[in-house]
Amino acid sequence: MSEVRKQCASVLSASSELRYEYSGVIGMKEELSFVNGDWRQNGGKFPIMPFDAAKSPGTLSEDHSPLNLVSFWVSDVDYDHRLKKSIPINGFMVMGITRDGNFVDKTFDGNPEFQLWPSHSQLSIPFQGVYTESKKNGGERVLCLLGNTMLPTREADPAKPWEWMKNPGEIPLSEDDQIMLVLRYPMTFSLTNRMINGELKSLNRDSNSKYFDVVRISSQLGKSAKYTFGSQQIVSKACNPYPFKDNLVDDGISVYKGTRFCEILEEITREKPLTVVPNWRCNGTDDFCSKLGPFLTDKEIKSTDGGFQDVKLYVQDVICEQAASKSNTGSARVSTVFRAVSPSENQYTAAKRSGPSNTSLAAEGIWKSSSGQLCMVGCLGFVDAKGSNCNTRICVYIPTTFSLKQHSIILGTFSPINNSSAFFPLSFEQLVLPSELWNYFRLTNPSYSYSKTNLAGTVLEKNEPFSFSTVIKKSLLTFPKLEDNEAFQDSLSLLSEDLTFHVSGFADHAPNVLSPRVDIQMEILSIGPMFGRYWYAQNGSTSEQETPYHAKAAEYTERQLLVNVSAQLSLAGKGYSNFSVLFLEGLYDPHVGKMYLIGCRDVRASWKVLYQSYDLEAGMDCLIEVVVAYPPTTTRWLVNPRATLSIESQRTEDDALRFKSIKLQTFQIIYRKQREDVLSRKGVEGILRILTLSFAIGCILSQLFYIQHNVDSLPYISLVVLGVQALGYSIPLVTGAEALFKKIVSESYDVPSNELESSEWLHVIDYTVKLLLIVSLLVTLRLFQKVWKSRVRLQTRTPLEPHCVPSDKRVLLCTFIIHVVGYVIVLIIHSTKTSQKALVDGGKSHSLPVWATELEEYVGLVEDFFLLPQIIGNLIWHIDCKPLRKLYFIGITVVRLLPHIYDYIRAPVSNPYFSEDSEFVNPNLDFYSKFGDIAIPVTAIILAIVVYIQQRWSYEKLSQFLKFGQYKLLPTFRYQRLSSRSCESELVPGINGGDAAKEKEQVDVE
Repeated sequence: MSEVRKQCASVLSASSELRYEYSGVIGMKEELSFVNGDWRQNGGKFPIMPFDAAKSPGTLSEDHSPLNLVSFWVSDVDYDHRLKKSIPINGFMVMGITRDGNFVDKTFDGNPEFQLWPSHSQLSIPFQGVYTESKKNGGERVLCLLGNTMLPTREADPAKPWEWMKNPGEIPLSEDDQIMLVLRYPMTFSLTNRMINGELKSLNRDSNSKYFDVVRISSQLGKSAKYTFGSQQIVSKACNPYPFKDNLVDDGISVYKGTRFCEILEEITREKPLTVVPNWRCNGTDDFCSKLGPFLTDKEIKSTDGGFQDVKLYVQDVICEQAASKSNTGSARVSTVFRAVSPSENQYTAAKRSGPSNTSLAAEGIWKSSSGQLCMVGCLGFVDAKGSNCNTRICVYIPTTFSLKQHSIILGTFSPINNSSAFFPLSFEQLVLPSELWNYFRLTNPSYSYSKTNLAGTVLEKNEPFSFSTVIKKSLLTFPKLEDNEAFQDSLSLLSEDLTFHVSGFADHAPNVLSPRVDIQMEILSIGPMFGRYWYAQNGSTSEQETPYHAKAAEYTERQLLVNVSAQLSLAGKGYSNFSVLFLEGLYDPHVGKMYLIGCRDVRASWKVLYQSYDLEAGMDCLIEVVVAYPPTTTRWLVNPRATLSIESQRTEDDALRFKSIKLQTFQIIYRKQREDVLSRKGVEGILRILTLSFAIGCILSQLFYIQHNVDSLPYISLVVLGVQALGYSIPLVTGAEALFKKIVSESYDVPSNELESSEWLHVIDYTVKLLLIVSLLVTLRLFQKVWKSRVRLQTRTPLEPHCVPSDKRVLLCTFIIHVVGYVIVLIIHSTKTSQKALVDGGKSHSLPVWATELEEYVGLVEDFFLLPQIIGNLIWHIDCKPLRKLYFIGITVVRLLPHIYDYIRAPVSNPYFSEDSEFVNPNLDFYSKFGDIAIPVTAIILAIVVYIQQRWSYEKLSQFLKFGQYKLLPTFRYQRLSSRSCESELVPGINGGDAAKEKEQVDVE
């Protein structure tokens, strides 16, 4: 501390006796800390740190301008050792140059170090010093601190101080403990006295390599600082008389006038940027119309020509004090900072900046419930005590009335107070986010004003002429509608939920696999008299809650039962940049499940583009007709559950704002109640698995009983057939995949349902299926054992004639070759299809490689064609018996075909809880496509017919029958084998005697 007192002697000599009205140590820490202030070095001869302008990997940092930022935190206040004029204090500073958004903005106890990577430099310095107060400049709080850190070492050549950056490696650092920081804070913060100024300087001589030019630091009050509202004279320049007359809310827009203005204002502006409205009404010179209101802009903002694309406006450090009032009238005082952010700046970092600049506007003003207007005066950049830069009037409103042309939850304007700083009034707004309606309006009662329902009626008449199909739809199909058994507001809320969807889609004219994907979000803003959802139902009166819908709608005609609706449609995808957001309003017909809407898109841009467009409505193109058709809530198993959208412009061909008609089809959407259908469908599929597995077990048991009476044909059952079946029963037990019925996939949602996971009866079904799988595997293995032992015994009794014993070696080899060829063909076909899809979708990868996914699917095909090895074996062995019972091979074939039949007759998409990118079967491709659901069963039936023919006629008969002249379809080789019965007779002690029955009995026992 002695060194601190020596170096800070000038500060201490000007200090005054400390005040006693402290808020404690914690309060001092918060009040004296700031983040993301600005710093600069004016000299430039001895810079404090280098900066690598190369692009940071994985970012767009090269598109952003570098920012010089500094943050300071008070880490410790030694209040126990305070003196009359000073208090020992410790602090920590981080300063840097960045454009990648990684500058630290939260306090941490780091080490003194220097960090450098592309697009980012950062220096950390711990400090120790004293806190004092001075009466200079109207009263100041001063920190004088000494610090030490590891500075980057400069080269001897002042023209090239950072030459070592050309050779990547360890950064040369030098320890420096001769660093002094002085920070000055206003004693009380106000509109004209809000700046935090400081100096960081080196105590070394300028000949020392550690010396650096003085660093100027600037910031302003943070949220925790104590603000004093005392600038009434300056505020009155902008707001006297109050309210200021503007044209912003003259179009029938109601604004909030309640008692919770401060709470709502802070909620709306918290870390969310406002959108700057283009100067599309301006008709002045280019320089005048391209100005960003009162802000002094850079070349990136000027290059937008008054369109202000990607320019954001942040509202920082809102301090709002609302006067308590027992009546409905009230007032509030507000202080804040408006900061304009250029497209060239990193949005995240710029939003947290605290340094004053030509793009920041400090503001203070008043709000009164009598008008609902927040009127403020704005001061640009560095504000002096006289407020000479306070030449901007700011009017802000929080609307409670919404319409097709008014979707802002906050709107306002910047306008000049006098001609000395003339600029075209700049408007700003924040559009309503449908997903956050409950958050913004839980304290208000907003409403929606419908203005296009008559025009929507003409769209209905044009798109829904009387037809027989319409009558059928109204009679047989059910679409989302108001529930009769619900309270009216709840019914509206639930219908709004059903009509809202977030899903992918594709152009209606192309197959869904090859067409480019479009992300479609349909958000219902209002339906009938209800704006928003849930929050309104919860805030409704008791009488409204208890009144059922049918009691209110009983006297309505069919025409009157059409529901007014407003919505917001967002399209994201290649070729849809002009339709990022469409505001919709019109009618919903619950009888046919269609919306007939008038759409408006925001086309506000530079005055050069739109000033001559006289048919715009508040800068919006509203000559758009939209029709949305929803799928029925019933017959989902037979009807594709997809919505269709049609968007058409009503402008003439030569109009610059006209666009081609857009027709889209969504992937599957699911309604609220149909989430339960997913559970029931999974239950139905589980029951079908139980039934088919039980039937398969019965077929295998019948084969076991059959061989007891047909011992002579037992060796001629192909072991490959039994191995394929055993493999099919084992895979679900090992991997957990579905047995027989594959998991159905969807192109929309990929979030598992909690109900789906927790349903107890589905778990019971699942355990039952696993038990039946084990039983099926055991009885199949028993059959395998009997065939194997019969061949071993036959081989033992005829050791000199092994060729008379059936062998599966050639059967396995032929089957393997056939399936390998088939698998290669499938890979070629699949790669052709997916390559086309990858060109459209951008090559989104799956978690499993293509060959593994296709192999998993092909295993199912091998199981479907389980009779192929038996056919090959029958040809090789020249059978003259019936090794397989008809009930067995026909029954197992039917079991294998049932999933394909079920998949063919059900709705194309079933379950929204599994992703299209699942490693299981994709119904759009390969085996479980509609073509596969026909081709595979036909092939399996043909295989069963071939086995039946082979067993009905001997090989010799078939060979004669399939002989055409001198040509034979069957192989001409002769399989050397013994007669089945003679071979069996040799297995017993007696020859053709009574012991044959004994041997047969022994085989049965085994």
